[in-house]
Amino acid sequence: MDSEANHTRALDALDWAIERAEGRTLEGPPRVESVDFEVASVTFRDDVRGRLDRILMATDAEAGLDAMLECGALGALLPPVNKLVGFGDGEWRHKDVWKHTKQVVTQAVPRLEVRWGALLHDIGKVKTRSISPDGEVHFFGHAEVGARMLEKFHRRFPLFEPSLYDAVHFLVLHHLRASQYGGGWTDSAVRRFAREIGPYMEDLFCLSRADITTKRPEKKRRGMHQIDELQRRVSELAMKDAERPLLPKGVGDAIMAAFGIPPSKRIGVVKDNLENAVKAGRVAPYLESDEYVAFLRENPAFLK
Repeated sequence: MDSEANHTRALDALDWAIERAEGRTLEGPPRVESVDFEVASVTFRDDVRGRLDRILMATDAEAGLDAMLECGALGALLPPVNKLVGFGDGEWRHKDVWKHTKQVVTQAVPRLEVRWGALLHDIGKVKTRSISPDGEVHFFGHAEVGARMLEKFHRRFPLFEPSLYDAVHFLVLHHLRASQYGGGWTDSAVRRFAREIGPYMEDLFCLSRADITTKRPEKKRRGMHQIDELQRRVSELAMKDAERPLLPKGVGDAIMAAFGIPPSKRIGVVKDNLENAVKAGRVAPYLESDEYVAFLRENPAFLK
């Protein structure tokens, strides 16, 4: 019974962190051993996840995360996040990643996928920090490393249901994509971005905006404008493509005539391949049928 009571106290500690996140208590943290959080995460997994969700979705999620750190829950339940504490703002002269993470969570729209993505998006920085000869700090590949860290963590502690895990993992892996946009992107590049991001588009844009934590107004304005412009172009191209097919009417007949293919499902497959080539920027949209036939002659793999 004593052991079970200890594990239950772990849930009480998370309830205390919830109260801090929701601004309802100034009391000190309950005393809980790390092992009790770990056991509770297995014995009461759904209860633990539910409480973590409430902390992240609270108005003052930053206070809730600080409370988790104070009572030991952060280190016991979310060790990849706990490693961010104190990482930065020291001798290497880069921003405190823990402070940045908390700000991103708080700035993010209160949608579960986005808030969890915000909490985990920079966990790879701990393993990727490098210093150039001129003293500049870099975190090359931290998104990819962070995604692998999340995979490893989730195998040990399957915190998320599959759909939420897929969304959070995708956001961690691709959280830099929107900020890499430049005005010189072609329409094909924007279409390729939209195709690769797919159903996570809105969540990614929300995370990208929340990830702008600079205190310099002009830099923040430029960052927000960059994301707004990319989102606008994605939307405009989607509407344009919906109104006007990428391939011309009669291209199927032209393909059958050029390659001796009888009417069949294969023509539909070839047209799908051709449309994907257009979206990938391999060939331009809205051309005449004979130009697409010429493309297929030069790229026979698309005929299969």
